[in-house]
Amino acid sequence: MSRQKIPQIDSIQELAAFWDTHDLTEFEDELEVVGGTVFEHQAELVAVPLQPTEVEAVKRIADSRGIGYGALIREWVIEKLHTS
Repeated sequence: MSRQKIPQIDSIQELAAFWDTHDLTEFEDELEVVGGTVFEHQAELVAVPLQPTEVEAVKRIADSRGIGYGALIREWVIEKLHTS
């Protein structure tokens, strides 16, 4: 039986999903020390003032889709930018 290898992907979400179901000790022979930044996050955070009822509504929609409410708001902003 061949052993599974650490995936070579750039998506933080996909890596997080992988590590949610695996243990680092399964891959000790593949580990190596690396220098520098592995992931660069250059997004700027923006505060969006919402009423408490609006926040709850967004959270309900996000929960129904299985994502975080910040990810949902980001998705909506990007959709709007692409349709404008």
